[in-house]
Amino acid sequence: MPLKQIHELAYWLKLSKLPFISVLRNSEEIDTLNLLRPGFSNQTSDQGVVSLGWGSQVEILAHRAIGGCLFHSGWGSIESLGFGLPLILMPMVADQSLNAKLLLEKGVGYEVPRNEDGSFNRDPVAKSVRLVMVEQEGELL
Repeated sequence: MPLKQIHELAYWLKLSKLPFISVLRNSEEIDTLNLLRPGFSNQTSDQGVVSLGWGSQVEILAHRAIGGCLFHSGWGSIESLGFGLPLILMPMVADQSLNAKLLLEKGVGYEVPRNEDGSFNRDPVAKSVRLVMVEQEGELL
């Protein structure tokens, strides 16, 4: 995911006003500490947790406070189905669009609307997260 989209995603989480956990994996190619805009962790410390490095996806998904998952629709996204969690889908590359289509057909996810060029805007992502996590429509997933 391009750095600009990572910054946007972080802003969307903040804009949703919902609690969150974000795990940013370390990579030799990417300086994980500089993925988020300066001050993001401090600005959202009462709303969410940003973990740099590794996080146990299974332990996070199993926690009773988790109400849904915002994922890129890769195979790792499917683990959340075992915990009965609704998915907010943001497919990015390769087979992720096909995975998202299958999850949508099964009624276990909601795909974030895209712009014509394939990018995402702040408001639709924040609205999608709120729709799945807060609104009655999300209870159908």
